[in-house]
Amino acid sequence: MDRIDRIRPRRKHRSAGPWFVAPFLVLFVLFFVTPLGYAAYLSFFQHKLIGGTVFVGLDNYVKAVADPQFLRGVLRVATFFVIQVPVMLLLALLFALALDSGLMWLSRVVRLGVFVPYAVPSVVATLMWGYLYGQDYGPFAQLSRFFGLPVPKFLTDSWMLGSLANVVTWEFVGYNMIILYAALRTIPAELYEAAEVDGAGAWRTAWSIKLPALRPALLLTLLFSVIGSFQLFNEPKLLKTIAPNVIDSGYTANLYAYSLAFTGQQVNYAATVSFLLGLVIVVISYTILITANRRSRRAAA
Repeated sequence: MDRIDRIRPRRKHRSAGPWFVAPFLVLFVLFFVTPLGYAAYLSFFQHKLIGGTVFVGLDNYVKAVADPQFLRGVLRVATFFVIQVPVMLLLALLFALALDSGLMWLSRVVRLGVFVPYAVPSVVATLMWGYLYGQDYGPFAQLSRFFGLPVPKFLTDSWMLGSLANVVTWEFVGYNMIILYAALRTIPAELYEAAEVDGAGAWRTAWSIKLPALRPALLLTLLFSVIGSFQLFNEPKLLKTIAPNVIDSGYTANLYAYSLAFTGQQVNYAATVSFLLGLVIVVISYTILITANRRSRRAAA
């Protein structure tokens, strides 16, 4: 009897597990898997003037792979990723290390000040920076005219990508800083004590203890940055209204898919473009993960 009584609670605990997970699974299927499946279904069809909506197989994908506007959008966000993400993560890392060192004055104020831009909605942030960038009414333009300097051309074709990178960096440095700072706070105090006994200074401790411990957190922020960069939408969409000659409907791949669906009414082709963009994100993310794992194995060996 004692043995049976011990087994029954275990069975109850095992049966309780799926019930805890069930709400998440239901919502996940309803709001993620189902829309994704429906979008995949739409991508295999095409609406024609004669014949209505017909099944075209992979024709939409063949068309998208050779679509110069889509390819330019992907290349542009890839360039944006290469320029913006290293600067953003480096700033986040420096702030996190400075806060963790305990030597920064007013550290709580600084931490809050760096993180607050992330709490600002991206729409509001873009409108604010759009005002600052304005060549006729922006404060940068007015100050330049006051001192007799050339007006900065933030919204021109050659400057636009950097202007967008500045907005996104301002928004997300604090978010990445919090992730890195939280990772630093989990490092065991014994490691710092051992480093102090060995005579390691602040720079040596940061290089030999903190940075190696931050590799998983840096990888996480890098993956988040890949997804965010290739899904760039709000910032170019809003700045398009004040720089329509620079930002067109295909400036980024995500903006191109939006324009196809809601302006061109090409829902099927928009679904195809979205799926290909998702595939690009998956491939790049997987490549980064594989590369990081291989380096970790080599370092461990």
